[in-house]
Amino acid sequence: MKALVFDIRVNSLYSIRIPFTWQSALTYPVLPPSAVIGLIANALQRYKNDSYPIKYLKEIEETILWAGSRLLTPCIVKSYITSAITKWEETIGGKFTNALGRQFAYSKNLQIAVIFKKDVSIINEIAKALKTSPLTCGDSESPITFESLPELKEVEEINSDDVIETHFQVPFIKETEIIEGIGQIYLMHERCLKKNDKYPLRSYVVPVKEVKGILQPTTLKVKNEGLKNFKIKNVSSCVVNFIELSEEPVQKVKRKTKKKS
Repeated sequence: MKALVFDIRVNSLYSIRIPFTWQSALTYPVLPPSAVIGLIANALQRYKNDSYPIKYLKEIEETILWAGSRLLTPCIVKSYITSAITKWEETIGGKFTNALGRQFAYSKNLQIAVIFKKDVSIINEIAKALKTSPLTCGDSESPITFESLPELKEVEEINSDDVIETHFQVPFIKETEIIEGIGQIYLMHERCLKKNDKYPLRSYVVPVKEVKGILQPTTLKVKNEGLKNFKIKNVSSCVVNFIELSEEPVQKVKRKTKKKS
């Protein structure tokens, strides 16, 4: 298997909105898997410019096994109050705007890593697209540039019983045992498109610690029974594969109804 690894420089304050926060618009300090997939798909669509974006999302998601990102430098997250226009016409004394809270993050550099299911020709096209297309991080207001160009790395599978050390997000589930380290828990989407009518938010531990209001990148030592672990060659991090959606049936909740007397 192959992995594509590159470092990015965020040109300004960036906002990668946590999806269930609208009025407050909280931000992730790193790119969740869905944001990494979206970044690559947008770059490929702009590079080819021959079809609609959803086509490339489907194509990318079929070839990617795992996607993640990590902080390379400290990160500051700040909240701001913005004014959103809600009406263009109103009587005198009426309200035209609404105050919305929004978080923005600032970190100099982040690292992106993507593992592909097999050696496919699209990997080279993705690398070219990333090098030649305008890139955004999280939203269209957060342009990014490369700190290091995309490189292809070899990937090897590690024994699932081994304790691994990783800089990337780790699934926060019962199979995961954190041996050492500290992090913050975020709900993340693993994909951009629904699969089997599922589009779940899953809990991940992001290896960061807060020191005097500043998020510092750290590492986690974990053991994952039953999950697949991978090592990217020449990258000092082991990553955990959990991007595939489980096929477990969704339990339906029956509502009790009161009988009419």
